[in-house]
Amino acid sequence: MDVSADKQRINRRMFLKITGWGSFFVTIGIFIAGTVRFLFPRVLFEQPPTFKIGFPKDFLPAVPDMRQGTLRVYEQWKKDHSVWIVREGNRLYAIYAKCTHLGCTPNWFADERIFKCPCHGSRFYSNGVNFAGPAPRPLDRFRIFLASDGRITVDKSRIYRFRDFDKQGAYLYLEV
Repeated sequence: MDVSADKQRINRRMFLKITGWGSFFVTIGIFIAGTVRFLFPRVLFEQPPTFKIGFPKDFLPAVPDMRQGTLRVYEQWKKDHSVWIVREGNRLYAIYAKCTHLGCTPNWFADERIFKCPCHGSRFYSNGVNFAGPAPRPLDRFRIFLASDGRITVDKSRIYRFRDFDKQGAYLYLEV
């Protein structure tokens, strides 16, 4: 019998010893990684609820025509802030781009002058009032006002429901 072949061969006791110590060090490594990760908590960084959208001159009245009237919907804040800015006549208001049925994001169809929710078919007029589909109430509005620096500001922390649409803050009156 060759003694050197026995020494080169790993026996069962050596295998269990390597496996045991390996498991111990892997467990310690996972524990250390978890402890380090605990020191740097996950934080959700949200945008501030108030943001500026521009000066009143940036929201010129729409050119009146037979189909569109004097309506213009600005969609550039839909992606980042979930807001549509609507200029209707001399009024400017901020509509929350979230369906009141299940929270989907409706789309604006300029040729039909309506917002349509792709999830369950709710339909809203350009002022946010629902007229078809399962949505239980009109789209909400955010507070909109003229800041001291002359820029129009939207405050998402103040929400106006349908019964409050005529209150100051739910719209901004612009001079022609």
